[in-house]
Amino acid sequence: MAFPFRPTLLAATVAAGLLAAAALPVAAADNYPSRPIHLIVAYPTGGISDTVARALGERLSAQMGTSVVVENKAGAGGSIGIDAVAKAAPDGYTLGFASTSPLTLNPHVGHVNYDPQKDVAPVMSVMYSPVLVIATNGFSGKGFADVVGQARARPGSVRWATSGLGTVGHVVLEQIRQKSKADITLIPYKGAGQQMNDALGGQFEVMSTNASPALTQHMQAGRLRALAVGAPRRLESLPQVPTLAELGYPKANMTSTFGVFAPGKTPAAIIDRLNAELNKALAGPEVHERLLKGGEVPTGGTAAQFARAIREEYAENARIVKEAGIKAE
Repeated sequence: MAFPFRPTLLAATVAAGLLAAAALPVAAADNYPSRPIHLIVAYPTGGISDTVARALGERLSAQMGTSVVVENKAGAGGSIGIDAVAKAAPDGYTLGFASTSPLTLNPHVGHVNYDPQKDVAPVMSVMYSPVLVIATNGFSGKGFADVVGQARARPGSVRWATSGLGTVGHVVLEQIRQKSKADITLIPYKGAGQQMNDALGGQFEVMSTNASPALTQHMQAGRLRALAVGAPRRLESLPQVPTLAELGYPKANMTSTFGVFAPGKTPAAIIDRLNAELNKALAGPEVHERLLKGGEVPTGGTAAQFARAIREEYAENARIVKEAGIKAE
């Protein structure tokens, strides 16, 4: 973070002026919030991120006594929304809700118009979304081992769809291809909507996608089957589904972490206030139960913990992308 330039104190009047100026962020934090907060969701309406962000907005509004206006700015894997946050005034009145990928993955696979380590301030981790490996009705195998077995026996016969090049689902596939040496065909979509429609039509055999209420409904109806999950442990909602780590693919055992972000130079006092309010909102039943129902896992914690996790993820993704030669469109 860049620190403001402080000229040499030449007179008492100058010193007094500097002290008054230095006190402004504190005063602003004391009066915060005094007007509506703008929450940018980096994805389209209707998805789990939009649903969770709006639930958080409702709770923040009630807790902080001001309205929270939610706006969707989707595109470029979340980078468009995060770019809007990065360029907003650092006063706590513009926030963003997104996965960590626009900060930790997108910069490695394509161009972004912001510095992921300086222009955006992590406020709080809200949830992690497991990455599920799903079989469609076009897949004849029984379990995950059959995905690799069939791809080895008949190279190119297993088609694996992701919601886009350079997404977490794509990285999961590349890690599996590297470890298994299986010839699996990548089918990259431009978003999860068409990917889901084609999955229901059996247009490919396997896909990797984040947990969502719609996905849960399709699995319960028998239209789709979960073969594996990227998560620290098996999901309570799918206890019979092994993690990718259990199956021998620890590097592919990835999740998508979502959280709230602010512009990079937002005062620490405002970040701390927001973090406290968000933790309170996340612990409430309105948000907590909505997350669990959608297959997501609530997280929470301090801004410093979230920032540290993002730095570690950024470094790890740089290694993965370089080794796998992943590039976005």
